[in-house]
Parts: sequence; structure tokens; C-alpha cells
Amino acid sequence: MLKKLLPIIVVVVNAVFLTYLLIPTPTLKPLPNSVKSTEPGDTVQLKNVSAYYTNLSRTEIMNFYRSSYTNPLVIRLNYPPELSKIIFRDTIQSYYLEELSIPFKESLYINGFEWENDVFTKPEKRIKNKLLFEGIEYRAKITLKTIPTSIPVRLLSFFGTEIALIGVSYLYLKFLKNRGR
Repeated sequence: MLKKLLPIIVVVVNAVFLTYLLIPTPTLKPLPNSVKSTEPGDTVQLKNVSAYYTNLSRTEIMNFYRSSYTNPLVIRLNYPPELSKIIFRDTIQSYYLEELSIPFKESLYINGFEWENDVFTKPEKRIKNKLLFEGIEYRAKITLKTIPTSIPVRLLSFFGTEIALIGVSYLYLKFLKNRGR
């Protein structure tokens, strides 16, 4: 019975995943109640990078970007702030670094720097890192980097994963069958 249903199940699952993979990810909206940075390194110098000065909290920022993705498969990952120097540039200041990942489709890295909470600077010296942009003081600077994938890469990744899972399942079942003898 299962052998007859298996091809139908595979076709349905592949149709669902193909639809998922072909639907484009939403364009990111500007961070509300914030000012977009025009400083070097925050605009066209780095591909897929933008930055904002804001007084929003980390929770508000993460909730905003999480709500931008209507996809239920979004995975939220938290990284040590030191990794921002690898993902963005070696001179970036960071207090936190998070990623919103849509499997097989796109990743959004969110680097937040809150000058008053800078763990790399002694509290009495943090004032030198105060965030001033166009004469206004801000609590945080948020730098975003999207890493999209093309449709061919999405399809190749998905079908490669599927083939690997089928192969591993086949070998595992064969192992169990031989072990039972």
C-alpha cells in the first residue's frame, strides 16, 4: 500500500516545495521611526547592505523584521557580535547580531550597535561612541545585509537535499533489513 502511495506523496511534497521556492521574498521596508544612513559603507559601497539610526529597542527591531517575512518557516538565529566583522566589514561596531533565515531562499543579517551597551568599551569611555547623525543623537544603529539566492540555486539546493535524504533513507532501511536476518 505504501509503495503505491509513495510516488503520489513525493509529487505532492515536491509541488508544495516548488511553489514555496518560486514565490519571491518580500522587499524589506524601511525601519519605522528611523533615519536611513547615508554614510560610506551603509549605502552602495557594500552589496545588499543598508543602515538606520533609531531609538527603537532590539525587540521592536527584531519584531518588525520578523513581521516583514510572512513565511512561517523563518528561523531566527542569534550570533556573537564578533561575527559581524566577517559578515559586514571589519570596522563595524556591534552589540548584537541576529539572522532571519528563510530556508533555501534568503537570509537577513541584522547587526545592532547600542553605544550605551557597548560591551567592548569600558562604561566610562562609551560616550566617545555616541551615535550622532545629522546633529541628532540616536540610541542605536542597525545595519542590515540580505543574502538572497537565485531560483536555480534554490532548486539545486532543495533537490540535492531531497536526493540525499532519499539516499540516506534507502541505505538505512537496507541496513535494518540486513540486520534483521
